Amino acid sequence: MAFGRSNLGASTGAGGGRALGSGAQRPLSDINVTPLVDVMLVLLVIFIIAAPLMASAIKLELPRSGASEALDAPHFVSLAIDAQGRLFVDGQPVPDDAGVAQRLRAAAARGADTELQLRADHTVPYGRVVELMGVAHEAGLTRIGFVTEKAAEAAPSGPPPR
Repeated sequence: MAFGRSNLGASTGAGGGRALGSGAQRPLSDINVTPLVDVMLVLLVIFIIAAPLMASAIKLELPRSGASEALDAPHFVSLAIDAQGRLFVDGQPVPDDAGVAQRLRAAAARGADTELQLRADHTVPYGRVVELMGVAHEAGLTRIGFVTEKAAEAAPSGPPPR
């Protein structure tokens, strides 16, 4: 056994050791997956951003409030009423108040700390909102939160400060 110089990792000739004769190179047959990975990552980011937007597909014009945002309750059920008076519990349409009461009773049975998050279009009469609050109270939900949109900052009146 002779120990001498090794050509490990060394390239000989044109084409990185893959020469086929007088200077001809064999075509590369490796698949470049980098563009595929780039496209998949972009699609992943798009779906991550779009998923929460698709969850709130009910079109409501919520009243505006200057109050700070409330923290989400650990257990909550969402009740929404749109401008046409249609009712939605957790995003699912419910035909009438009896169906709402049944769904709210089931939610109240999950735990005493379950909160009702009430979303009502700004055109819904106040009396209708109070009726739904009564239905929720009779179902056993005593914690009710009103969901609003954050009010735009009002421009100060009077001359600008110096």
